[in-house]
Amino acid sequence: MTARIGVDEARALWEDASDEELKRLAQGVRARWHEPDRATYMVMRIINYTNVCVAQCDYCAFYVLPNQDGGYVLSQEDVFAKIDELVEFGGDLVAFNGGFNPRLPLDYYCDLFASVRERYGDRVEFYALTIAEFVFLADRAGLSYADAAVRLREAGVHWVTGGGSEILTEDFRARHAKWKYTVADYFEAQRAIVESGMKTTATMVIGFDETLDERLEHLQRTRDFQDETGGLFSFLCWTYKPYGTAFGGREIAPREYWRHIALSRIFLDNIPHIRTSVLTQNEDAFRALDYGADDFDLPIEDEVTQKAGATIDLDLEGLLAIPRSLGYRVEYRRAERPAALAKT
Repeated sequence: MTARIGVDEARALWEDASDEELKRLAQGVRARWHEPDRATYMVMRIINYTNVCVAQCDYCAFYVLPNQDGGYVLSQEDVFAKIDELVEFGGDLVAFNGGFNPRLPLDYYCDLFASVRERYGDRVEFYALTIAEFVFLADRAGLSYADAAVRLREAGVHWVTGGGSEILTEDFRARHAKWKYTVADYFEAQRAIVESGMKTTATMVIGFDETLDERLEHLQRTRDFQDETGGLFSFLCWTYKPYGTAFGGREIAPREYWRHIALSRIFLDNIPHIRTSVLTQNEDAFRALDYGADDFDLPIEDEVTQKAGATIDLDLEGLLAIPRSLGYRVEYRRAERPAALAKT
């Protein structure tokens, strides 16, 4: 397949194509970007700097409201200890993720990120916040997205991830995350991140109650944004973990995840990397490499998904043996500094 597919064709593929056909088509798109038998990976840690959040998403088992028991905010020393442990594991990527904590000003984040950059330099890269958190911070600080992006960039931030997207339709947000920002807000903020010279990523979570049309709308919006900006380095899809959440539900089967990865690889023909989620799929994640994924990370911690039932395997060599057994050469990949910031 060389021509770009539209939403109607994507729907037909999902409904009618066999697993083998989806794999074949996805592998064809993958081969435009990557060697067929090569996969890359990272060792990383998600540091949940606070669990206080006012968004009240019904699919989250992690947050506590302000003034409730059990709320916390990590100190810089706490963060350094977690990063030092990551380095001992051989990792060099940190992702910060917390929530909408109304008591943390923008200065808290800028001071934290500047201290991490000063202490570790380029030895450790970090994904500072998610787009959703960035929108909240800019709003609370009374700053435009462009001005808030400059503040983060000046604090040493190179990356802000596409987290907090889940399913990018207004209907989904109305059902499950009514206190989160709109889809329009999300993409406006992400555009400001790209225009500031920082890098960003695309993410998606499936397995709630979203319809096929909603999944396809998410993919269409993502592809359109990449056409317009070229700012998306990768697309990561993971699956909803329902345990301990207000929404509940059940997990989708690995086969549905693999097919969605394939459809995403076929549809998102303008994004270099499609990443599979070891965090939520464990060893089943590696089969997605046959369905068009080319990259993955091995996380050593993420409280948000662990609270909802995710399990983390710290036998990293044992995990890497799985894609090797599937015929892939796995190579470590460092998070690169965006070219626009290389001389700053």
